Amino acid sequence: MLKIYNTLTRSKQEFVPLTPGKVNMYVCGMTVYDYCHLGHARVMVVFDVVRRWLRVSGYAVTYVRNITDIDDKIIKRAQENKEPMGVLTERFITAMDEDAAALGIEKPDHEPRATKYVQGMLDMIEVLRQKGLAYVASDGDVNYAVRKFDGYGKLSGKSLDDLRAGERVQVDMAKDDPLDFVLWKRAKEGEPSWDSPWGKGRPGWHIECSVMSGSLLGKHFDIHGGGQDLQFPHHENEIAQSEGAHQCTFVNTWMHNGFVRVDNEKMSKSLGNFFTVREILAKYDPEVVRFFIIRAQYRSPLNYSDHHLDDAKQGLTRLYTALKDFDVVAGDIDWNNSQATTFRNAMNDDFNTPEAVAVLFELANEVNKSKAVETARLLKSLGAILGLLTRTSLEYFQRGRNVVVELTGVSAKADAGNMIPTVNYSDDQIDRLIEQRAAARTAKNFAESDRLRKVLLDAGIVLEDTAQGTTWRRS
Repeated sequence: MLKIYNTLTRSKQEFVPLTPGKVNMYVCGMTVYDYCHLGHARVMVVFDVVRRWLRVSGYAVTYVRNITDIDDKIIKRAQENKEPMGVLTERFITAMDEDAAALGIEKPDHEPRATKYVQGMLDMIEVLRQKGLAYVASDGDVNYAVRKFDGYGKLSGKSLDDLRAGERVQVDMAKDDPLDFVLWKRAKEGEPSWDSPWGKGRPGWHIECSVMSGSLLGKHFDIHGGGQDLQFPHHENEIAQSEGAHQCTFVNTWMHNGFVRVDNEKMSKSLGNFFTVREILAKYDPEVVRFFIIRAQYRSPLNYSDHHLDDAKQGLTRLYTALKDFDVVAGDIDWNNSQATTFRNAMNDDFNTPEAVAVLFELANEVNKSKAVETARLLKSLGAILGLLTRTSLEYFQRGRNVVVELTGVSAKADAGNMIPTVNYSDDQIDRLIEQRAAARTAKNFAESDRLRKVLLDAGIVLEDTAQGTTWRRS
């Protein structure tokens, strides 16, 4: 049985969906004012794997990942750029979709945008106000009265006296309590705004997810996920809003992935140790980046460095090397197989991908020794569950160090070995040089044949002569 670590109970629990055979899952997505960074990539990859395993386990999954397209940071960036807010957000939504696709992340079933759910937010705020959980402050904002919700703090595990206002909570004299948070912000001059019973304004950050999740998944659903940094105040505030308005449990299982760290410090813009997905894909194959993320258990910190990515590249290359002599595709899995059983047990233990990846390496070693087609097929099939080994070995190796990442505004030569060769041959050019070499060998002109091999080797192209002909790969 699948067990998931539930942040709310601080324990692993057997997962039992509200409706047999169906899972409703909501994950907090991106605030689209800039390019996605590695922390965003980790959230997307982690819950992509969660969704894939739930489906393998026989569940019909409805996966919602929202887009925050109205926010203080978005407004500020649009003003700095002197462009309409909608133009800014569309550009970065497109960039986010490209980054996700490059990393092999499947699209969610729904990607609601906050600006499309403002009326629902107004409705929930009014319900909270009528229940005495929200009030109109002297400055025109509508705030949530935290101390009037008995369950506040149950997700973060802190008492009200221990809690402090979070990063995005505006603290001012207009609030009844410093912990109270904004549900509706009174409009400032030049900012986007909507009409409301309390005057023109715009929604606070937290109310968005309560409304979007409830609208698409219902008042009570199975799994809510996001980064560890959202546990407080964002997810705590979602619980207060949703349970305060609906008088029922909001979410059964809360999942939070760990921070991304650089040299054991949390990755952040303020520390200057911030890496966008695009910067990383300019140096590494996207599947290497996905593999790097999956090798770590999702709740543990993920330490970023070129060394760790190089190590991930070597590991992924080992797996593809084991498959290079086999023309196999992913297919049905015999779960009675001992390695498949070990893989399944690992994934059922709170999505323990490090143990699942260890099974892939065990299978790769067996393939190298036995050359058994069925073992190679199992390796390919289990890898596919994690979104890995989806290419042929030839495609992986030929892509090699001369990857062109086709992303909006980006055309960067990716160099897995961090040494771009002096000459970058296209696939057609390589094929022509191989043909010339073959002709030289037929004519017994071995000096010319050796020269052409060296030309290619100097450009990072390794030739392998087999009984079926000559193949090549980028080193």
